[in-house]
Amino acid sequence: MATASKSSKRRLEIVENNENSAEVDDIIEAQVSDNADDSTDEESSEYSGLEDDEEDDSDDEEDNSDWEEGSDEDEEEGDEVHNMSTNEDSEDDTAEDKVVPTAVPITQDGPSTSTAQLPAPPVEDEYAYDSSDEEDLRNTVGNIPMNWYNDYPHIGYDLEGKAILKPKRGDEIDNFLRKMENPESWRTVYDPQTGQDVILSNEDVDLIKNVMGSRIPDGSYNPYEPWVDWFTNEVMETPVTGRPEHKRSFIPSRVEAIKVGRMVHAIKMGWMKPRVAKDTSVERHKYYLLWNADDKSEDVRRIENPIPAPKPRLPGHAESYNPPPEYAFSEREINQWNRLAETPYQRKFPFIPQRFSSLRAVPAYDRFARERFVRCLDLYLCPRAKKMRLTIQPEDLVPQLPKPRDLQPFPTVCSMIFKGHKGLVRTISHDPSGQFFISGSDDQTLKVWEIATGRCFKTFEVKGTVRCVSWCPNSSIALVAAAVDNNVYLINPGVGDRLVQAKTDEILKEMPAQTDYLIPQRVRAVLTWNEPDKAQWDSGFRVTLTHFKAVKHVAWHSKGDYFSSVMPEGDNRSVLIHQLSRRRSQLPFSKSKGLVQCTLFHPLRPYLFVATQRHVRVYNLLKQELTKKLMTGAKWISSIAVHPGGDNILVGTHDRRLCWFDLDLSTKPYQALRHHGQGIRAVAYHKRYPLFASGSDDCSAIVSHGMVYNDLLKNPTIVPLKKLRGHAKFDDFGVFDVLFHPTQPWLFTSGADATIRLYT
Repeated sequence: MATASKSSKRRLEIVENNENSAEVDDIIEAQVSDNADDSTDEESSEYSGLEDDEEDDSDDEEDNSDWEEGSDEDEEEGDEVHNMSTNEDSEDDTAEDKVVPTAVPITQDGPSTSTAQLPAPPVEDEYAYDSSDEEDLRNTVGNIPMNWYNDYPHIGYDLEGKAILKPKRGDEIDNFLRKMENPESWRTVYDPQTGQDVILSNEDVDLIKNVMGSRIPDGSYNPYEPWVDWFTNEVMETPVTGRPEHKRSFIPSRVEAIKVGRMVHAIKMGWMKPRVAKDTSVERHKYYLLWNADDKSEDVRRIENPIPAPKPRLPGHAESYNPPPEYAFSEREINQWNRLAETPYQRKFPFIPQRFSSLRAVPAYDRFARERFVRCLDLYLCPRAKKMRLTIQPEDLVPQLPKPRDLQPFPTVCSMIFKGHKGLVRTISHDPSGQFFISGSDDQTLKVWEIATGRCFKTFEVKGTVRCVSWCPNSSIALVAAAVDNNVYLINPGVGDRLVQAKTDEILKEMPAQTDYLIPQRVRAVLTWNEPDKAQWDSGFRVTLTHFKAVKHVAWHSKGDYFSSVMPEGDNRSVLIHQLSRRRSQLPFSKSKGLVQCTLFHPLRPYLFVATQRHVRVYNLLKQELTKKLMTGAKWISSIAVHPGGDNILVGTHDRRLCWFDLDLSTKPYQALRHHGQGIRAVAYHKRYPLFASGSDDCSAIVSHGMVYNDLLKNPTIVPLKKLRGHAKFDDFGVFDVLFHPTQPWLFTSGADATIRLYT
C-alpha cells in the first residue's frame, strides 16, 4: 500500500505540471500497472519489519507526516519502494516545480534504467478504493514463540507500542463456506507467525511434494548427472622394454607344424576322432515333474510354489567322537539295541555311540552310503504337500465360562445324614412347603423326615419294594403316591397342617358316584381302584390302585388332580393317567412305543413327556397327537427332568451321558455332558435357582449351573460347579435319586448305602 501511496503522490505532481499531455497519461498507466504487479511480491518480503535500519525508519516517519491518512501497511510497503527508487524522491519538497514528466518503471529485479518514453494510459480514479482504514495484521514482533499470546486478544506490538490485534478467524461454518467458494483453498495455509492465510505458489507446492516424497526439494536439481571421467578407464598397453620383437616371433613353428600334420593324418585314417561340438540350443539342465501338477508347468511351480525338502535331524552329543559318559551304552542297552534289528525304527539311536581318543582315530562310517541312499529316497519318493498350519492355542478351544465362585449359591458341603433305612433308598420326594420329605427303600418301608431337625416322624410299612414316591404338589392336599410292586398307594402322611390333613381325609373318605360312567374294558383289565379297610385307613392309607404289572414310576400333575403311573412290561398299556377327584383312569396309547421308563407332565402346558429306552416323545393331551420326538442317541434312558419354564429337558442315561434339550432349538441335544464315570440314575432341576444335578453309580452327584434366558436368541449357559461325594457303593450301586429343596439351594441324595444326605 506504501507503493500505491507514493505512486499517487507522483501522479499528482506529474498531472499538475502536464495536464494536457497524453504522454503523461501513458507513463502514469504503466507505473500503476507495474506497482500493482509488484505489490504482491513485496508483501511476502515485508515480514522483517523490525530489522530495517534507522534510515528506513526516518523515511517512514517522513511518509507518515506527508500522508497521515495512510495505513501501516502503506508505510511498510513504502519503505521498500523508497529504497528501490532513484534519488529523485530524496530531494527537497521545494523541487516539486522542477519535476520532469518522465517515469521509471519498477520491476521485481529492481528499477529499470531505460529512458524510453511509454504511451500514456488512461488515468484511473485513485479515490475509488480507500485503504486508509485497513489495519496492518502482519506480525511485526519478530521471531518469538507465538504461544505466548495464546491467551491474549493481540499478537504483539508495533513500533509505537500499540497492540496488534489478532485477525478474525471466524467459526467453522464460515471457514467451510470460504473453502467451498475459494478455488485456491487447497493451496491456502495458515501462517501462525503472521496470523494470516498464505496462498502457496506452484514452486512452493512442488517443494512440499518433493519433501514429502523424500526427494530433493529443488526440482531442477538432477542427481543423476552424467559422470565426468577425469581420468581414462582404458588400460594402456605399454611394453616392458622398448626393443623391437625378434624375427622368429613372426615365423610359424616347424615342430608345431609336424604335430598338426600327424593329427590330420590320424583323423583321415580314423585313428582319432575329433570332439563333437556341443549343441547350445538344447537345454543343459532338464527337470522332470515328479509330483504331478497339471495346472502349472514345472518351472513355474518351482518358482512360485516351492516345496522345501525335509530337513534331516541335526547331530547331537551321541554323534560325537567323544560322547559324554551318560550317552555310552551299557550291556543291557546294547543287548536291547541288538534285539530290535527287525524293527530298527524303535531304536533310540540308529547306531551305538563309541568313544575315540582323537578325531584322527575315527574310522570311516560304514553306513554312509546306506544313509545317503535313504536320504535320496526321502527326497524324491516321499509325497510332499503344502498344508496351512493353524496356530491355535489350547486356551482358545476352551469356552469362556464364568468362574464357579461367581455363580453362588450352590450346595458344596454335606450338612446332614439321615439314617434309619436298612436297605437301598431308591426314591425321595419333598412336600410343597419344603419342611418334610418322604423316602422309600427296599426294606419295605416309607419314612417321613423333618428337614430342619433330621427327625423321622412316621414310618409306613408296605409289603413290597418301594420303587417310586411322589408328594402331591398341591399344597391344599396332603397326599403321597407310592409305587410298591403292582400297587400304587395314596397315603396321607399325617404331617404339616392339621386342617389340610382333615380336608384330604374328607375328600377321599367317600367314593364319588359312578352312575353315568362305564369303565372301559381295557382299563378294567389293567387297573382297579380299591378302598382301604379300617386298619389301613388308621395307618394312613387312603386309596389303593392295583395294576396288572409292576409299577416303576409315578408322577403328579402340577395342579394335583392327575397323576400317571408307568408299567414297563405293560406293552401298549404301559402308561396310565388317573384322575383323583373322579376316581377314573385311562389308557392314552393304543400302540406300544417301546419300553417306557418314566413319564412327566409339563409344568405349564397340557403336554406329556414319555421317555422310552432311546427317545423322548412329547404328546399334546388336548389335541391327542405327537408334538416332538427327541433323539437322545443313548442306548438306555434312566430318568428325565423338566425345567420349571418348560422349554428345556434334562435326560440322564445309563451310558454316562447327560443330555440337555432345548425344545425351541432342536430335537437333538443342545449339550451332552460326560462327567460321570458310570451310569446316571437320576437328574433334577431346581425350581427357583439356575441349578441342576445328576446322580450316578460312581457314588457322586454333580451340581451344575444352568441359566435359561428369556431372550430366544441367547442359548442357555451350562457350567459344572461341584462334584459331591459321600455315599458308599453297595452291589455296584451308588446314588439312586437326587432332589432339590423347593426354596433353598440344598440338595438331597439317596444312595445304596441306606442313607440320605443333605448338601448345603
